Amino acid sequence: MSCGDPHDKDCREVLDLVYSYLDGELDEGSSGEIRMHLEECSPCLKEYDLDKAVKALVAKHCGCDPVPDDLRAKVLERIARVRSELA
Repeated sequence: MSCGDPHDKDCREVLDLVYSYLDGELDEGSSGEIRMHLEECSPCLKEYDLDKAVKALVAKHCGCDPVPDDLRAKVLERIARVRSELA
């Protein structure tokens, strides 16, 4: 996905990292780049808001059960595959 506007960080790269950003898994520099991109790019911000809502919904209904790392990796892989098919 690309909004067509030039950014320091590519839209695709931002969307690939959005779950890591939501989980607080990025260093401060990367988090700042993602935050700045989201402030400038409304299509990515909409995607971020959707991902944030999905994460909150999953946490609400499955928050008490730890998610196995392999399941998390499979879900993220599938999300990346769907995004690339839509681009």
